[in-house]
Amino acid sequence: MRNVTKETITQAFLDYSGPETTPRLRFILEKLVQHLHDFTRETNLTHDEWRKGLELLQKTGEITDLERNEYVLLSDVLGLSSLVDMVNSPDSGTPSSVLGPFHIRGAPDLAVGGDLKKDNEGATVIVQGSVQTPDGKPVKGAEIEIWQTADNGLYSNIDENQSDFNLRGHMMVGEDGLYRFTTIRPAPYTVPDDGPVGELLHATGRQPWRPSHLHFIVTAPGFRTLVTEVFPSDDPYIDQDAVFGVREQLIMQYVEQTDLANLPDGLEVGKEVTLPFYTVDFDFILVPA
Repeated sequence: MRNVTKETITQAFLDYSGPETTPRLRFILEKLVQHLHDFTRETNLTHDEWRKGLELLQKTGEITDLERNEYVLLSDVLGLSSLVDMVNSPDSGTPSSVLGPFHIRGAPDLAVGGDLKKDNEGATVIVQGSVQTPDGKPVKGAEIEIWQTADNGLYSNIDENQSDFNLRGHMMVGEDGLYRFTTIRPAPYTVPDDGPVGELLHATGRQPWRPSHLHFIVTAPGFRTLVTEVFPSDDPYIDQDAVFGVREQLIMQYVEQTDLANLPDGLEVGKEVTLPFYTVDFDFILVPA
């Protein structure tokens, strides 16, 4: 140890791990420290820059609480959250995308064809599709959690003017694997940029906007859980997502409908449907666990 140098310190760290270290932990730490040390050597990191990085992490911890996790947000805007999703998404299924910080457990049950819109302002949108296997067979009894923003770009848990589970629901599909519900078009919104992550965004000339999207968690016995979000093709921020959540396979279209005769049968509608309304068709493909 007394002869450690900038060339040998990485190996010295690796040799410092005891024999009780699990193989997976040893492997992850090895790669983490190798890249971290290589980064330091490659950039000739200064003391001031090192302190600035520690200050960012300290501020991130100070602003984090039960309502806001700035570390998750930091992971999101660095692209790490989405990269973990991509690494763990099987090629044959619907891609996963970021969970985000606004999911709430315990959303009320929503029947197939049920109404999420209720008294929310905005044009009626009917979202429908199926949950299926890679070879096109329906996944019977799949469960779907749904959540989204209102037309002001806010989720119910950060907007005191919304009820606790506004625009949230839990649906169980039937034997045919089909799902359908009525809602409104969610609005784009900005990630919180009033903290250290915002400092990072502003320092690099990046905007904090996310394109509008619908969140889904799809589960079924014997299948991998899918956590994902679906984005409209015409959103102005579709190619500028601050957290890198957009995937080509997750882009859908709002199709304008000008005839009430095109409303699907068995649909619950809260407020009166006015013209035009919109339909969205999107299928989820689950892969075996």
